[in-house]
Amino acid sequence: MVVDDVQEQREIASMLLTKLGYSVNAVSSGEEAVEHMKTNSADLLVLDMIMDPGIDGLDTYKKIIELHPGTKAICAFRDLNALSLGDPPQFKSEISRFG
Repeated sequence: MVVDDVQEQREIASMLLTKLGYSVNAVSSGEEAVEHMKTNSADLLVLDMIMDPGIDGLDTYKKIIELHPGTKAICAFRDLNALSLGDPPQFKSEISRFG
């Protein structure tokens, strides 16, 4: 599943994954992703870490792994300077706690 608030980014990621043979669902917010995952599963999440408005990628991932422990994710950033969690090493440390 691709989760990104920017339509063009969702389309590009979905197109690439489809060309690689994956069946892709794409949503525009963390809230939509969590709602979708209440009744579905995904082999892999491609998460935009900075989405506005609404919950960010990290909080989205936390909520999804409560529903589906062990779900894997690729974290996508458009601008590392915009991270609200501080320097990338701090963010990496936060993400690594989830597997």
